[in-house]
This record gives sequence, C-alpha cells and structure tokens, in this order.
Amino acid sequence: MTTSLPRRTVLATGTAALLTSGLTIPARAAGVAPTLTMRGGANNYRPGAPIVDRIGGGGFLMTGTVLRAGDGAPIPNARIQMWAHTTEGHERDERSHGATLTDAQGRFQMDMPQIVPAFGQPHGHLAYDAEFDAGGFQTVFLRPIMSSASDTTLDVQFVLQQA
Repeated sequence: MTTSLPRRTVLATGTAALLTSGLTIPARAAGVAPTLTMRGGANNYRPGAPIVDRIGGGGFLMTGTVLRAGDGAPIPNARIQMWAHTTEGHERDERSHGATLTDAQGRFQMDMPQIVPAFGQPHGHLAYDAEFDAGGFQTVFLRPIMSSASDTTLDVQFVLQQA
C-alpha cells in the first residue's frame, strides 16, 4: 500500500524542516532595479573625500546597504561618501564630508554630527562615485530627506548598475 501526500504538504513539511535545521539560504531578489541619481544629490560634492571613522563629533548615524542591480547581491568594499549640513558645519565645508567602505554584507554606517535643515529640509547626501572605486558600477548620488529634523538616523539603499 502506497500513501500519497498532497504536494502542498510535502512542500510545507520540507520548508519547515529546512528552516528548523539551522540551514539558512540568503535571500536574493531577481530583477532588482538600479537606484537612480536623485535631483540635487551631487550638490556640494567633493570628489575623493577621505575614508574616515566618523565625521566630526558624531551623534547622528547614517546607515545603508549597497546591492547589485539584477540579483540583489550585496556589494562588499564599495566606497560610499556622505556629507550634510550639520550642527558642526555646512554641507560645502570639507570637514562635513567623509567616506566609508561597505562590509561583506554590503552594509555601511557613519557617525556624524546631527543633520539640520538646509533649504527648509533636513537631508543628507550620499554618493557612490565610480571614479574613486574599482567596483565597475555606475555613479549614483542620493539626497534623502528625513521625516523630521529631530531624527537621529537615516538609512538608505543603493542598488548599483554595472558600468
């Protein structure tokens, strides 16, 4: 006597066994669209800002992820530059600029002074500049606007397109 299980039961049981076994499969999204440069993103950009541990005295955390367009794979060692109008300086000031590298999971973070409104909007600037990175991706400039001037974090996502 052969017992036949419905396909749905087999799939659900197999998935549950996989999840409880401790085996993890990294999620990858097919067809992830590239991030487009935002209007005003390149304002006050200073090419080649140095890689630093923090900008100024800190207190505001800029974080993000850098992924590859298409498959959504993380991009390690991507150079991301950040700058903003802060409590310690204007976005055009050299001391308000710095860069960092992404980790193995494509994540980055930078501690910097509190962002304050410029032109009525609290916002940051971030860039992936292909000229200063050997990753082979297209340059992208971002200018995300914060929900509130009292926010102490800003998280962004870059999805980079091969050059």
